[in-house]
Amino acid sequence: MDNFRKYNTGNRRPGSAVDGFVGRSQGIGSSRPHAKPQQPMIQPPTPRLDTFRKTDGFRPAAQPLLKPTAAQAKAAHAAPRLDSTIDMSLPQTKGKTKKSRKKLPLTKKQKIKRSMMVFTVLIVLGTGLFIGKSFLLARNIFKGGGGAAALQANVDPAKLNGEGDGRVNIMMLGKGGDGHEAPDLTDTLMVASIDPIQNEAALLGIPRDFWVENEYGETKINAVYANAKYAVDSDDKKAEAAGLEAIEKTIEDSMGIPIHYYVMVDFEAFKQAIDAVGGVDIDVKSPVYDRMHANGRPYILDIKTGPHHFDGLKGLMYARSRYTSPRGDFDRSQRQREILIALKEKTLTAGTFSNPRKVSQLMSAFGSRLQTNMTMNEMLRLYEIGKNIPSDKVASLGLADPPNVLVQTANVNGQSVVVPKAGNDDYSAIRSFVRNALKDAFLKKEDATIAVFNGTTTAGLASTKADELKSYGYNISKVANAPAQNYTQTVLVDLTNGQKKYTKGYLEKRFNVTAVTTVPAGIDNSDGAEFVIILGPDATR
Repeated sequence: MDNFRKYNTGNRRPGSAVDGFVGRSQGIGSSRPHAKPQQPMIQPPTPRLDTFRKTDGFRPAAQPLLKPTAAQAKAAHAAPRLDSTIDMSLPQTKGKTKKSRKKLPLTKKQKIKRSMMVFTVLIVLGTGLFIGKSFLLARNIFKGGGGAAALQANVDPAKLNGEGDGRVNIMMLGKGGDGHEAPDLTDTLMVASIDPIQNEAALLGIPRDFWVENEYGETKINAVYANAKYAVDSDDKKAEAAGLEAIEKTIEDSMGIPIHYYVMVDFEAFKQAIDAVGGVDIDVKSPVYDRMHANGRPYILDIKTGPHHFDGLKGLMYARSRYTSPRGDFDRSQRQREILIALKEKTLTAGTFSNPRKVSQLMSAFGSRLQTNMTMNEMLRLYEIGKNIPSDKVASLGLADPPNVLVQTANVNGQSVVVPKAGNDDYSAIRSFVRNALKDAFLKKEDATIAVFNGTTTAGLASTKADELKSYGYNISKVANAPAQNYTQTVLVDLTNGQKKYTKGYLEKRFNVTAVTTVPAGIDNSDGAEFVIILGPDATR
């Protein structure tokens, strides 16, 4: 279901705007109520502490008045009276005293020095506030939980689970979010795959109507996240985690690659991200004209071929439009990839992550509208890698892009859906295409030659396994039967003297064996393959 409703052409007014909002909304005024006059407040009388009329304690006995002597009278006259002023000043010390000096006006040099000190303090405080704010916002966004060994330098092969871990694969989801119809449908599904060895990347678009089967039944892939989330009768965090886990597993199963991270944004975050970098520039190859709705108002999208500058709203509409496109959702997926590549380029050229103000703007724009299982350090590492990947090294991949047309439209239970051309639930061709297009970086770099021999009586086993290895991007140089079919288990021979350690590690994990360095007798390796595999009965399981 698309979150934007079609615009009724019958309601268009003459002279309405093109490529933007149509019509004008009326503002609603407001009046401020008059305040009631306040009554004067009457203060209660302050109570007296005491009348001091009553005696408290012992009463003195009456004594006769005595006439003071002359000495006593003189002393009394000299003593200070209680109601007189008492001099409490200290006596003057002997010697010279400091004369009070008038403050002299500051010199120009002193004024400059003082101004610079104040300016420095303000800069330190301001930078601290920016960094502090960005850190707090980033901590709420980049919570971690994912992991890709390929982000490290000189990766230990033991840390790689299997083919595909030599890349960094990020599942990117876009949903409508609050305020939209069906806010949890992930109408944008994409995999950003990064090769940190060759400094290459690719964006793989997945059709929103792709028909898949998962633990919640058969459905369009854009509903997997929502179905799994709503099935959990628990708090929001557990429901969110269930939805993300379900869609991640579905993409891994259907596309045949591991997912290391996810990033999920809603439409508002997508729009604000474009605005935060000052918009993006795209050379449009195919025109787009669509009557849409945005923020509850009619919006006409009219994009001609040629260079265009897109602000956030216009970029969002361009990425969302599909009804008037010749290939519908396939064309929309292509435009979304265009926007992301342009956003990546603008982010890098604008120095966004080296500018505290722009980082703060991005973090504020995202807020709770962006979720990811990256850490801040992993995101910065990806940023460093991305700076070395030029735009012409970012491939744009689609499952319906010629010459690799791997899907087709179909009707299932009255719904228009997208299914594999090989047949429902047959993802073999799609997996092979995706794995080779997103070839493991270490396999690609080593490009080892491999010979596969069948050491069993199972006919065609060597060809079957060779095709499987090819689907992961292995370089198969020979497929044949072994002279004897009595091997009890698979044998892996490494003839590179350990020089191609990643290929060796992947093959050892795949066949659950430890590589040897000597070719068994009778095996013809005259072609000089760097790895020789003789399949045993265990390879049939």
